[in-house]
Amino acid sequence: RIQELIENHNFRPNALARSLMNMENRLIGLLVSDIRNPFYSMLTVECEAAAYRRGYLLMVCNSLGDNDKDLDYLNKFYRQRVDAVIQIGGTVDAVSADPQFLSAVNRMAGSIPFLTTGALEGADCYRVSIDEEESMRLLMEYLHENGHERIALAGGRKDVRSTADKQRIYREMLGSYGIGVREEYILENGSYDVEGGERIMTRFLESGCQMPTAVIAINDFTAVGVTHVLRERGIRIPEDISVVSFDNTFITETCVPRLTSVGYDYRQFGELLIGTAMQAIHGEKPPEIQRIMPALTIRNSSARASV
Repeated sequence: RIQELIENHNFRPNALARSLMNMENRLIGLLVSDIRNPFYSMLTVECEAAAYRRGYLLMVCNSLGDNDKDLDYLNKFYRQRVDAVIQIGGTVDAVSADPQFLSAVNRMAGSIPFLTTGALEGADCYRVSIDEEESMRLLMEYLHENGHERIALAGGRKDVRSTADKQRIYREMLGSYGIGVREEYILENGSYDVEGGERIMTRFLESGCQMPTAVIAINDFTAVGVTHVLRERGIRIPEDISVVSFDNTFITETCVPRLTSVGYDYRQFGELLIGTAMQAIHGEKPPEIQRIMPALTIRNSSARASV
């Protein structure tokens, strides 16, 4: 009789009522820095798919590169009583942690697990992070093996930990090759978008400095901007200059020429983030720090140094 009533009235279980019984909303909050960037969008898709496979809903919030919104979103997640919070980019990537944000994370972590792809030193959180040092080593070794000594590093800000780490390894590896660091080849622009790549490459070309034989862009978006300007000026890629980047998103296949890029297994990344969240939610105490290892994909935008 009960089954007949269920079928006749098209009954569906009420998620709120069920959550009141087991004290679990089956809801994970995901805060990303800027979903317009393909790195964040690709990782968000994989996190959502991984959560769905486990019967969880992902609540996605996007700060559009405005770190001042992060604390407000964090508080909203807390009020929504999500089962865990994952933050990718933004405040958690700062070299120096914001004290107010850090305090909020630690206050929340007493009842809601917090995961991040950043560092956020001093926080009671779980970290699933890219091995930034290995990412830079892969590109530097590849370029050096192909005869490049004049190598520029373009994009980003040194107050962002991933950029600061890349700049540090860049300097260290040039030193290990016996190549002096040319400060004019470290091109910061304060951004990680296509327009930023265009601005920084235009400014460099107009400076009159000796051309590098290779440019390492801080991400694929920046690399697209760099290649736009080089091609407009009649500088051939890779015949005159090689361009390589980080993240290996779908952008690499649409860029002309196709980009050589260091990237990550985004499906594995998403699975690890959500899987770690599941363990924390259920009190299983996952590792506090886990690493995602990078891999280099060589395409048409790079070649042996011509000079």
